Amino acid sequence: MSHLAQVDLTAKLSKRGGLERLEAAQQRLLRLRLLLGGQLGDHKIGPPLCVLFEGWDASGKGGAIKRLVAPLDPRHVRVSQFAAPTYDEKRHHFLQRFWKVLPGWGGMTVLDRSWYGRVLVERVEGFATDEQWTRAYQEIVEFERTLAAEGTILIKFWMHVSPEEQLRRFEDRAGDPLRSWKLTDEDWRNRDRRKDYEDAIEDMLEKTDQNRAHWKVIAGDNKPHARVAVLEHVCHTLEKQLTKRGYNVHDAD
Repeated sequence: MSHLAQVDLTAKLSKRGGLERLEAAQQRLLRLRLLLGGQLGDHKIGPPLCVLFEGWDASGKGGAIKRLVAPLDPRHVRVSQFAAPTYDEKRHHFLQRFWKVLPGWGGMTVLDRSWYGRVLVERVEGFATDEQWTRAYQEIVEFERTLAAEGTILIKFWMHVSPEEQLRRFEDRAGDPLRSWKLTDEDWRNRDRRKDYEDAIEDMLEKTDQNRAHWKVIAGDNKPHARVAVLEHVCHTLEKQLTKRGYNVHDAD
């Protein structure tokens, strides 16, 4: 079963309609974040919140993250970006470099790319051996299960765009002097290997989706729709998880 093929990439919102829903979701998230931080309700800090983003190049990760954290106090949310591991980081287990940025109780972290690089780019480009990336699925599942057992709310997004929309965004960036730096030769090469990446993505979604760490695939061809979908899913998941843990998410003040 193909997970990506089931995504309705025609989903869209108008700019005005998208902005109204986005602002409503941002206010909803702000209140939930204050509740997690012990500023509302019973004034006790809540569980750690980690929101993880993976996706195609030019799929809108940065724009979604910007809207996600915009209403929040920057002192109380950390955004961490991950590129290729350094020489020293390669001397350790691949999960080691992520531990230091994970949130504690009352905290919130947003990850712009993550440990899933092991089963995506490292697999496709040959930076990890077959034995390493094959073993990594179970290592990741156990890692996330450990985080969940300690109370972490983990929300995982795959930002999905069609090859046609991705090409349009690439060409748009290439023609804009202020954004051309965001487009590299590596981006074009990765696009040429889209089928290999699709195979890796399908395996990732199949093998690492679990009860307390589900994947949410976002249709990203329409940016207003994608940004609203991200915010509303975070809010819905937070409300559901906090209610399960005994928090009153509706009446706290």
